[in-house]
Amino acid sequence: MNRYAQGPVMLTRKRRSPLRLVFIFAIVLAVIGLIWAGYVWWKIENTNSSRLDGTSDVAIVLGASMWGDAPSPGLKERLDETLRLYREKRFKMIIVSGGLDRTDYKYTEAEGMRNYLIDQGVPAKSIILENKARSTYENLLYSQQIMKERGYVSAVIITHQYHGMRSKDIADYLNYDHPQLGLTESRTLQMKYHKPREILAYTKWKADELLLWLGWKKA
Repeated sequence: MNRYAQGPVMLTRKRRSPLRLVFIFAIVLAVIGLIWAGYVWWKIENTNSSRLDGTSDVAIVLGASMWGDAPSPGLKERLDETLRLYREKRFKMIIVSGGLDRTDYKYTEAEGMRNYLIDQGVPAKSIILENKARSTYENLLYSQQIMKERGYVSAVIITHQYHGMRSKDIADYLNYDHPQLGLTESRTLQMKYHKPREILAYTKWKADELLLWLGWKKA
């Protein structure tokens, strides 16, 4: 009786073991995910503006949302940092980079940024439009193409502080020549939303970088 009574128990144990492995695997993934998120958060927090010495060839202002015909408050913060550095003569020219947010908008991000800078006294001849980019990678890729066409070498990348680490990482991947960062803190954006989102965005970029390296994704 005892021998036959143990049969169903043994079968039940065998059936449960795959579920236990799935549970353990899920726990391991969760721990790895938390460690990765903590590491990326630390990198974000420890990225600062470069010590800008001399005058660079160009500034690259990374686009953000438009609010209708005007830059959003967050984008204005990047533009105000651009104005501050421009008036300090930290660069000669300004590339404003960003495509069309919505088909019903009148201006691309780049055009909206140009209009704002001109209203603040920057000569139109000092501003170069990059109207196609839809991501940080494209911002820097297309701006780099403009730099090569015009013979520019040195660049200051202007964006928010939380976005600086990923921007610098992408610039390094694209072989920018010692790219510098001009970063501004935000008083309008909700960091409790944007910083966790940036962890996901950086993780996606590292996956895209791997695909690019493997040749499974076009540059």
